[in-house]
Amino acid sequence: MTADTTEPEEYAAGPAERRREQRGWYFYDFACSVYSTSVLTVFLGPYLTSVARAAADAEGFVHPLGIPVRAGSLFAYAVSASIVVAVLAMPLVGAAADRSGRKKPLLAAAAYVGAAATTGMFFLDGDRYLLGAFLLIVANASLSVSMVLYNAYLPQIAEPDERDTVSSRGWAFGYTSGALVLVLNLILYSGHDSFGLTEGEAVRVCLATAGVWWGAFTVVPLRRLRDRRIRPEGAGRSGEGAVGSGWRQLRATLKDMRRHPLTLSFLLAYLIYNDGVQTVISQASIYGSEELGLDQTTLITAVLLVQVLAVAGALGMGRLARTHGAKRTILGSLAVWTLILAAGYFLPAGSPVFFYFLAAAIGLVLGGSQALSRSLFSHLVPRGKEAEYFSAYEMSDRGLSWLGPLVFGLAYQLTGSYRDAIISLVIFFAVGFVLLARVPIRRAVEAAGNPIPDRI
Repeated sequence: MTADTTEPEEYAAGPAERRREQRGWYFYDFACSVYSTSVLTVFLGPYLTSVARAAADAEGFVHPLGIPVRAGSLFAYAVSASIVVAVLAMPLVGAAADRSGRKKPLLAAAAYVGAAATTGMFFLDGDRYLLGAFLLIVANASLSVSMVLYNAYLPQIAEPDERDTVSSRGWAFGYTSGALVLVLNLILYSGHDSFGLTEGEAVRVCLATAGVWWGAFTVVPLRRLRDRRIRPEGAGRSGEGAVGSGWRQLRATLKDMRRHPLTLSFLLAYLIYNDGVQTVISQASIYGSEELGLDQTTLITAVLLVQVLAVAGALGMGRLARTHGAKRTILGSLAVWTLILAAGYFLPAGSPVFFYFLAAAIGLVLGGSQALSRSLFSHLVPRGKEAEYFSAYEMSDRGLSWLGPLVFGLAYQLTGSYRDAIISLVIFFAVGFVLLARVPIRRAVEAAGNPIPDRI
């Protein structure tokens, strides 16, 4: 028999090896963020809607599986369905990773399934709306599953005092790649005639290129990240597979959270308003193209503006939090989000300048509201339970984020108006604001057994 050469889960490598893994880890954000910006936020919503409209009946409905669906609601419903699929898959994948200690093969599988589905969007033409919805569901669910595995590497490749810096650098890599590829997309789309392409062909090339980029740069983290083979407690038991193990661990963590009701209260508030944030981002392009009549070039440059200002907004809101506290700053951002939706409702059609102003406002509150929410939650996690609480945080976040797209899609289904659909999202920010305002943050930090910061 060979000796047991398993490594401990934490800090198995020296500083030089950790830095090498960290640099590889950054590149997965660099690889997959292009999907989020170019595909999900900019191109796919308007394009899939146009494909569905080409297949619609005289009343504007398509009939997947015999169910009447407005062509304009298809994208929102597909996004919602993809999140449901991801939530069902994540406990299975998470449990398999925990039991085997082999996250890298699972990360590779999720990444390349998603990249292949995205590349396959090149064939989305004519009236193939069902193909488009299927590829969107597969790609979006794969991204969600891969991000759980990707995030799970952070405690292994960075010591506690390194994690804020390492996490921020990964986030910066993602925004950089998203902006870079959007610039290239803008050049291709705007000059499609000079490249010998139709407008639709240019969009399909942009979609497929995001999949190729995702797959190509995923090679870097797969070469540099290492798996730590560990033997989880109870690994030798029989009678329960990865599925049961995954759901059992989630149930145990949620049960433990009941002993910290103030932490749960904050988590509920975050899940509701963050669902509104994610829905605004994913549906903004459809609103701009279908309701406001804006061209794709305007939408691309608006998203570029969001990408740039999100970094500045996060830094600015961080400074505000140091002065006024994170809770008050987040509450202020939720008020701004509500004003953004109200302004969007009254935005005149065919006015790109006003849309740019709206994009600038989104950028200024987007990065900060999410970054401060994560840091505020970290104060409410009992010491020694960071990993399991943040795992439940990730699962719960993904688990509720199907609701916003569903509400958006239903509002359009019932009214036929994207203005009514966009204003329906106010409920997420209003309810989130009220719930967060009622959480006594200082008492919640104290109840979790953590030191209370001077400003929170």
